[in-house]
Amino acid sequence: MFSSVCSGSEGPVLLLLHGGGHSALSWAVFTAVICSRIHCRVVAMDLRAHGDTKVKNSDDLSAETMAKDIGKVVEALYGEAPPPIMMIGHSMGGAIAVHTAAANHVPSLLGLCVIDVVEGTAMDALNSMQNFLRSRPKTFKSVENAIEWSVKSGQIRNMESARVSMVGQVKKCEEPLSSPAVSKSITEGIIEEEEEEEEEGESNHKRKKEEDQEVKKECLYTWRIELSKTEKYWEGWFRGLSSLFLTCSVPKLLLLAGVDRLDKDLTIGQMQGKFQMQVLPQCGHAVHEDAPDKVADALATFMVRHKFTAFKEGFPW
Repeated sequence: MFSSVCSGSEGPVLLLLHGGGHSALSWAVFTAVICSRIHCRVVAMDLRAHGDTKVKNSDDLSAETMAKDIGKVVEALYGEAPPPIMMIGHSMGGAIAVHTAAANHVPSLLGLCVIDVVEGTAMDALNSMQNFLRSRPKTFKSVENAIEWSVKSGQIRNMESARVSMVGQVKKCEEPLSSPAVSKSITEGIIEEEEEEEEEGESNHKRKKEEDQEVKKECLYTWRIELSKTEKYWEGWFRGLSSLFLTCSVPKLLLLAGVDRLDKDLTIGQMQGKFQMQVLPQCGHAVHEDAPDKVADALATFMVRHKFTAFKEGFPW
C-alpha cells in the first residue's frame, strides 16, 4: 500500500517525489505555496520503504522497481486515462522521476522538474555518503529534538518545513528500551567520555550513569529507514542520469542550490537549450524545504510559460 497526500481539484497534477530518507511531508509547505500561485492539483507520495508506505519486498529500492511504482500509483489513482502530469523530484526522487519519465511509465507526462540532483556530483558524493550517515544521531529523545537537530545541523534551514518534514522521517523505536540494540545506540558516542571520567573521579562517572538511565526512561525516536543499508542501489539511481534526463522529450526544469553542481553533459545540454535551469543560492540541499516560495515561483513561471496552466486570479505577476 502506497501512502500519498492529495490537494487541489482542478488543473494539471503535480506529482511530487521526495528524496532519500524523507517523505511526502517534505513537500507540505511548498504545496501550500504552489497552490496559491497556479491552478493545479498536487499528489505527494511516500516512496517504498519511506514514510507510511508498506509494500512487499520493501528492501528493493532499485531505480527500475521504484520507477514502476510511480506508474502503478498513477494508474491506481486515475485509471487508464490519467490527467496531464508534471513530475517533480528532489535528490533521489529527482533521479527516480527521470527513470520514470525515460521508461514512459506516466503516459500523460507534461513536463519534468528535477531539484538538486546531477549525475556528476551525486556519483562523487557516494564515496562520503556512509560517513555522512554515520555522523547523524541514531536516536532522538523526541520529535521536537529531531526537528531542532535538523535545523541546527543545516539539513533543513526552514523551521516551518522542518516541523512538518521531520515527522515523516523519524518513528518511535520499536525495540524495548532495554534491548541491546537501543542501549548501544543510546550509549554510543559517550564511551570515550566515560573512559576519561575514570580519571576524573567516581562522582563524575556516577553522574553520567544517572543521566544515561534518565535517557533510557524516555520514549526514543529513530530514523524510519536505514539509508546505509540501501547502498547497493545508490549507483543505479544516479549513473547515466544526465543522458537520461536530456533524452526525455518533455519540457524540463533543473533547479539547483549551486551552479557548481552542473556536470559536463548538462553544461553542454544547457547551452544547447535542451532544458531550463535556475540556481537558487543560499539554500541547502533540501531546496524546496529551505526556499519553498522561490521553488514555487520558478515552477509556476515554467508551467505558465509552457501553457500547462495559468496563474490564479489576483496573483501579482
